[in-house]
Amino acid sequence: MKFTASQIAGILEGDIIGDPDVEVSKLAKIEEGSEGDLTFLANPKYRSYIYTTKASITIVNKDFEAESELSTTLIKVEDAYKSFSRLLEYYNQVKMNKTGIEQPSYISESAGYGENIYLGAFAYVGDNVKIGNNCKIYPNAYIGDNVSLGDNVVIFAGAKIYSETIIGNNCVIHSGAVIGADGFGFTPDENGRYSKVPQTGNVILEDYVDIGAGTTIDRATLGSTIIRKGVKLDNQIQVAHNVEIGENTVIAAQTGIAGSTKIGKNCMIGGQVGIVGHLTIGNRVKVQAQSGIIRNIQDDEVLQGSPAFAHGDFNKSYVHFKNLPKLVQTIHQFDKKRNDNE
Repeated sequence: MKFTASQIAGILEGDIIGDPDVEVSKLAKIEEGSEGDLTFLANPKYRSYIYTTKASITIVNKDFEAESELSTTLIKVEDAYKSFSRLLEYYNQVKMNKTGIEQPSYISESAGYGENIYLGAFAYVGDNVKIGNNCKIYPNAYIGDNVSLGDNVVIFAGAKIYSETIIGNNCVIHSGAVIGADGFGFTPDENGRYSKVPQTGNVILEDYVDIGAGTTIDRATLGSTIIRKGVKLDNQIQVAHNVEIGENTVIAAQTGIAGSTKIGKNCMIGGQVGIVGHLTIGNRVKVQAQSGIIRNIQDDEVLQGSPAFAHGDFNKSYVHFKNLPKLVQTIHQFDKKRNDNE
């Protein structure tokens, strides 16, 4: 799809310097721009590239003044970075504007769906499923029995939504995610053999939740595993049965959360963090990458290490950690002198 400088300026309420009819069909970084590309300049470090870029259109701040001749058409706006972000969002919406039901795909006769949906080829929709308006379900996705999807939900190719899962409005589930698989529940007998504990609960995702590729969220043993409104989960995260994650918490890749732990609102958890089960983590907690959480955490704590402790204390301690060989050598020298004096 192509857009002219005039059309883009209209969307952004910007001023054109150059050819209003020049067309673009792709987005690019300013240093890599070529003919037919749209780019932007916001960081002064990249200012020199505006004189060499081959991009057809460049978005700049209104206070930009060229110091030499340009080959690119300019669109001047109040904030180039925010304006380009708006265009990225608009471009993404246009690119993903698929509708209709492709074949072959399967929709149970007892399933119901709203207006303007997209169902990709080889997708499966089970019994009693309810799908809201403007949902997009990409090829090879699986929607199990009794699942409920709100409006504007996007489920990318290959994602699996197990039975009884409830997904709110404006959620995004990326490829390879598995929502609602059995929790890891087994009990040993007297011979050490394990028997499975039935996992009869479900998973609830509230509105505006994003689930990254390859992330897994287990159904509850009883009740629900709950991901509250606005939560953003990165790729390859494990959320165990009966976990609850509070509103607007963000968690980076490869984090694992064991069963029945409750995480508060507006927390920020780095990559490869391990959190043991049955803990309560307060609101606005920050956990640095590769930390191990083994205790309850109060509101507003900032943690690092494994087992994790206060971030400031960790940094102070690290000064001594890296000097341990020198400290040991100093102690040995002191002991030697003391022994010689004796």
